[in-house]
Amino acid sequence: MSTQLLLGGSIHTPANPDATAMAVTDGTVVWVGYDDVGRRMHPGADIVDLDGRFVGPGFVDSHVHLTATGLADAGLDLGASRSRADLLARLTAYVGGQPADAVVWAHGWDESRWEGVEADQCLPPVLAEIDAAVGGRPAYLVRVDEHSALASTALRDKVADLAAAAGFSHTGPLTRDAHHGVRRAAQSLLSATQRAEAHHRALRDIAALGVVAVHENGGPQIAGLDDFREVLATDTGIEIHGLWGEAARDTDHARELLATSGAAGLAGDLFVDGALGSRTAWLNEPYADQPDVTGAVYLDTDAVYAHLRALTDLRRQAGFHVIGDAAMGAVTDALARLAGEVGTPALAACAHRVEHAEMVTAEQREILARCGVIAVMQPLFDARWGGTGQMYEQRLGADRAATMNDFAALAKDGVALAFSSDSPVTPVSPWATIGAAVGHHRRESAVSARAAYNACTRGGWRAAGRNDGLSGVLMPGAPASYAVFDADTLVVAGSDDKVQRWSTDPRSRVPALPDVAPGAPIPTCVRTVHRGAVLYDSGALRATAEIA
Repeated sequence: MSTQLLLGGSIHTPANPDATAMAVTDGTVVWVGYDDVGRRMHPGADIVDLDGRFVGPGFVDSHVHLTATGLADAGLDLGASRSRADLLARLTAYVGGQPADAVVWAHGWDESRWEGVEADQCLPPVLAEIDAAVGGRPAYLVRVDEHSALASTALRDKVADLAAAAGFSHTGPLTRDAHHGVRRAAQSLLSATQRAEAHHRALRDIAALGVVAVHENGGPQIAGLDDFREVLATDTGIEIHGLWGEAARDTDHARELLATSGAAGLAGDLFVDGALGSRTAWLNEPYADQPDVTGAVYLDTDAVYAHLRALTDLRRQAGFHVIGDAAMGAVTDALARLAGEVGTPALAACAHRVEHAEMVTAEQREILARCGVIAVMQPLFDARWGGTGQMYEQRLGADRAATMNDFAALAKDGVALAFSSDSPVTPVSPWATIGAAVGHHRRESAVSARAAYNACTRGGWRAAGRNDGLSGVLMPGAPASYAVFDADTLVVAGSDDKVQRWSTDPRSRVPALPDVAPGAPIPTCVRTVHRGAVLYDSGALRATAEIA
């Protein structure tokens, strides 16, 4: 056995809020406490001088798309575009440096943020403009929410009967089945080497942020089964929890899908609806900025019920992508029906999940909590699209937008939370995610830094069905899965003034966290370790030395 002793830092542990040291033996935390005690208890251990750094449990990002993330990192980022003309200028410049037969991958355009320009400049480019920019190349330009895309003629021509597909447009963005068709066509042009490079690129960058595990959300409309299997087989040390988003008709079908995909559950991005930005989220009332549209319906209540019933019978995890209020109604109606038949303990034992859960009523929160459903949410969505004049308000109007992404209400009503990025929709950035949850644009919807931190650590393991009391914490007996950060300031902050006053009192025994207030620098990861194996090392920590 070999023991490593981390000294001289701030260890975030429920065992001791003032701990400065931690001992790890063969990939397991065996002790936390103070430096002098650690030196006496572990003679002969290898020493890591933390030099005042913060050590916390490794982050879990509970909803990512690794292929799309890796491709977005290597392709053209259109997120900074500020108008139709600006997008086309960026596209033209990028294509000028690409081979004539290259597939053009671009990501992130968001016309809802194009402000201060003429009306026609707030609209996405049309097909003729895209073709002129890319010069006959197949081009896939996906909107930031990944639920609609602009596609060149050369790419459209690779999809049979595209014009008959739901969501087809002759000149503008493609949504629904038409979008899924061009996405599959673009992916088919990638080689196995390009996909593998995308997977490794994404995982390498994620490890450097202190992330030790991700939940890969695959599905037939995402990147296909072959890609999903390749992702699960990618070994970089980061743990990959695979979820396959395909609806099961019955128990036998569910068993077949699980066996074929190799997934841990039939959850993740199983679309009940689409996204608000692309106006495909399923709403009870029409969109404020397009009154003849209520969104897309991919699964109705009966289909949701059948899927839940099949997975519950197998005691496996089910889950759904659900954003609009009508979509959430379909899910909670199905949950309530099944709970009446099999009881809530049977449902809670499966750790079923809902992805996004942006529009949830009080009655629906009660159903989710009673059935033990985990809400996997993205605080950076609110940071990007919440608030006066932003996309949520544009699509829904002020009244409906005001109650979106209410983390506090869900938590107070007993719904377990896990936070994630939905990368590449928003970047993998755990500390920014925590800051967005604490700094929600509506103060009453925010949660404390401690709750947000838990949702990025223990919550991620719980969403993977691992609720053993050890995963996602640093205490004796827990896996040595942790990250070391340079952090300017450590603070204790509560979700409201009363909690704040008590939390900062030394008697509260609440461990401190890096400051995530607006303007505070984001902590920098210097080492990431999962089960004792180093996934990332910046070289900033001093070399180990044995105690004499």
